[in-house]
Amino acid sequence: MPGPRLPLAGVLSLGRPSDIWFKPALSVVAAVAPPNLVLLALGRLDLAAYTMAGSLCALYAHNRPYAARARVLALVVLGMTGGLALALLASALTADPVLLVTVGALLAAAQKALCDATRLGPPANVVLTFVSSAALFTPQTLGRIPGHLGLALAAGSWAWLIGMAPGLLRPHGPERRATAHALRTTAAYVAAHATGTHGTPPYGPARAAAAAAVHAAWQTLLAARTPGPRPAERRKDTHRALERLLVRAETALAAPADTDPERLRTWARALHGTGPVPHPDDLPDDELLGIAAEPATGQPSLWHRLGPLAPIAARTALGCALAGYASLALGVGRPYWALVTAASLYQANVTLTWNRAVQRVVGNLAGVLAFAALVPLAHLHQAVLVLVCLALNFGAEALISRNYWLGSVCVTPMALLITEFAHYQDAVRLITERLVDTLVGAAVGFVAAVAVTNRRSGDRLERSLTAVSEARDRAARLLAQPQPAPAVPLESARRALAAALVDLRATADTASGEWRRRALPEERVVAAERSGHRTLAATVRHRGLSPGREATTRAEGVRR
Repeated sequence: MPGPRLPLAGVLSLGRPSDIWFKPALSVVAAVAPPNLVLLALGRLDLAAYTMAGSLCALYAHNRPYAARARVLALVVLGMTGGLALALLASALTADPVLLVTVGALLAAAQKALCDATRLGPPANVVLTFVSSAALFTPQTLGRIPGHLGLALAAGSWAWLIGMAPGLLRPHGPERRATAHALRTTAAYVAAHATGTHGTPPYGPARAAAAAAVHAAWQTLLAARTPGPRPAERRKDTHRALERLLVRAETALAAPADTDPERLRTWARALHGTGPVPHPDDLPDDELLGIAAEPATGQPSLWHRLGPLAPIAARTALGCALAGYASLALGVGRPYWALVTAASLYQANVTLTWNRAVQRVVGNLAGVLAFAALVPLAHLHQAVLVLVCLALNFGAEALISRNYWLGSVCVTPMALLITEFAHYQDAVRLITERLVDTLVGAAVGFVAAVAVTNRRSGDRLERSLTAVSEARDRAARLLAQPQPAPAVPLESARRALAAALVDLRATADTASGEWRRRALPEERVVAAERSGHRTLAATVRHRGLSPGREATTRAEGVRR
């Protein structure tokens, strides 16, 4: 099949800002400012490129519980430093631009695959690729590499502290936000259900979004299990209260007609700040036993998760390499801009990649105009240059969650001004080269996305259908037992089914946006979602929250 059409309508429309847009925005300023100001005072602003490599790690992991955030941020700092080390080594060993572009493309592909496999989250591989690609084209010697890496590690350590600092005041903030989002999304589904606007029941867009939010909130609570700095009992009580709220959200998904959406919204609002966690009506103790019985399937190995990403990695390597070579052929002095532009495009499928290409071009063109307006101010003094870059750092993170192109309006002039930390440059030439590299990188990068077919999306969809079928069968067997099913096995089966349904919807959406794919089993997907959600609702009602419904729902879940 040729695949879906490439849209233009809505690609540039602005959405609501992220609930935590201010966290990465403030964190990156707090992480970047001290190293840059110290270097400015020492007269060595030319070294800021290395400290910024570490400082930009403060952009990551703001949605993760602090126990998990500590590990993720440490790995990001090490990964950033590792990519920088390889780039500096290549720069010291060769000056051949074709070879350097090749190394940059391979690094970009590896960074893309690893970030997707680990579900690192925004800004994902783009910042890593920007740092390593720029380093490739920075003159380097072997003797200076240890010092430059030391600067990056020092700044990265400071970024780690910045990322962890909010946990001292609000140790359960990420878990509370995830639970609040699940409650709000579920309330939206309940309200839509009442008006009949939630989509084809029972798996329309509103319900799928609510199910995904509830599943993500459970995963956030599970990731927060590692002991933290606060007393264990207090941590246990807070998590138990959050778990009870998620149980109520799941009950609302199972019986939306019997749920008051305003009650869910009230609980969600109460989770903001540091006030006490709302306590809904008491639940039987065994309602929460499942939190200690995470499905025993375990996480697949990293190598197993990398396998399905091979086509995306191949697209990235090919597109980045060709974009860099094209930039060199046009005589552009910074081919890494074209390489990074191509790397930033690649999303889960071709349709989303097209959307990102349009957003990148529009944002960069507007960003170049912003640079032209800001450069006279930045050239007044190096201190002004640093302050302007800090303001652009904040603006980029404040705006990018509304739409990628809007954030790029700040990212583009910031990237151009960073090149002037060592010395001021010809603004006209910078603007010209950036425009050329943007257009070349976007065009060549998108052509590579179309050329490399991702036929594995169909295979993954088949596996997702099988996983839903197996998870549903297991839950249905437990529901059909003559005696009430034990709480822990049924809860494990319920959460395994919920995870499989969320993965099926995400996989189906990804596959539907691919070009030159085989026909998708859309009717089987619809049937699997219908039966899976009905069985999932039966397992929730089986808890006893809807009196008198247990026997009926058990039989209903098995029949359907």
